[in-house]
Amino acid sequence: MPSLDIIKVFIPATAAFAIGILFAPLLTHYLFKYKVWKKSVGKIALDGKPAVEFEKLRTTVHAGTETKTPRMGGILIWATVTFVTLALWLLAELMPIPLFQKLDFLSRSQTWIPLFALLAGSLMGFLNDLLDILPSGERGVGLRTRLLFVTAVSLFIGWWFYAKLGISSIGIPGDGTFELGALIIPLFVLVTIGLYAGGVIDGIDGLSGGVFGAIFMAYTGIAYFQNQINLAAFSATLVGAILAFLWFNIPPARFWMTETGTMGLTMTLAVIAFMTDTPGNGYGIAALPIIAFPLVITVLSNVVQVLSKKLRGKKVFRIAPLHHHFEAIGWPSYKVTMRYWVISIVCAIVGMTVALLK
Repeated sequence: MPSLDIIKVFIPATAAFAIGILFAPLLTHYLFKYKVWKKSVGKIALDGKPAVEFEKLRTTVHAGTETKTPRMGGILIWATVTFVTLALWLLAELMPIPLFQKLDFLSRSQTWIPLFALLAGSLMGFLNDLLDILPSGERGVGLRTRLLFVTAVSLFIGWWFYAKLGISSIGIPGDGTFELGALIIPLFVLVTIGLYAGGVIDGIDGLSGGVFGAIFMAYTGIAYFQNQINLAAFSATLVGAILAFLWFNIPPARFWMTETGTMGLTMTLAVIAFMTDTPGNGYGIAALPIIAFPLVITVLSNVVQVLSKKLRGKKVFRIAPLHHHFEAIGWPSYKVTMRYWVISIVCAIVGMTVALLK
């Protein structure tokens, strides 16, 4: 029944938000107790040189935050989602009453793969963040290693889509489907890496939480209208956890998301986008550049900056990615954040409409 499906989506989302709010003070306590922040400051630009403009920004707009604001706030998101997912599954197993069985959204066909992507990315991100806060000043897991990890995991998931689920095409709005065959695997890898690169949007208090919240809210709606109710419930649970994180991440942030949040979320987003495509008779991939436009423009601004510096010997933006450029030209951080939120909501609505075209 449609009313029960709505309950299946809303209750886990609400539970994730409530549990995240309750869990946050405990997480904050330990993050501050163990001083989970960088012990040395500094940033390397995309071309491998010291980021001079970013250092100026850090000493003016973000003075002192890098060595005072805890990292690893993303733990709140993936730990809450995992807890809610497993708790509802366990309730259904131990007390198989109709309500608990209905609320259980852990299923092999719809939620195993996104949950695996979330945990795999989040745990690698956790390792990176752990190394990043060591007194030795080690700068986390090397970018090349992280990219190799994302590639390896996405290769496996892409193969699973192709070999186990029989997915070999993508939906084209107004034109049916486009058959790719085994090329669906490298496409998934490229999409995942591209989204992961957009994870650097986690650079201003409140920015990443608002953007990711809008993105996963859109895919919750897409999955629901495609009758992929378990996937919709999982996406909604992500939204609830992200909003709980955002509650404590608005300026001044109690903690930052960092890699343990962004890596897991971007890898999960790639999975959900593909699952809401031909498996759901929709256009989840075609809608992805629209729904995730803030992530896309973040990646493109980095690419443009690097190419311009190499080919023209000068920069296009004061600082890349784009959100820091706006800060550098005088926008207050809160203005950048809230305008990104507005854009994210508009893109989510437009992208959801595209994904559901028939």
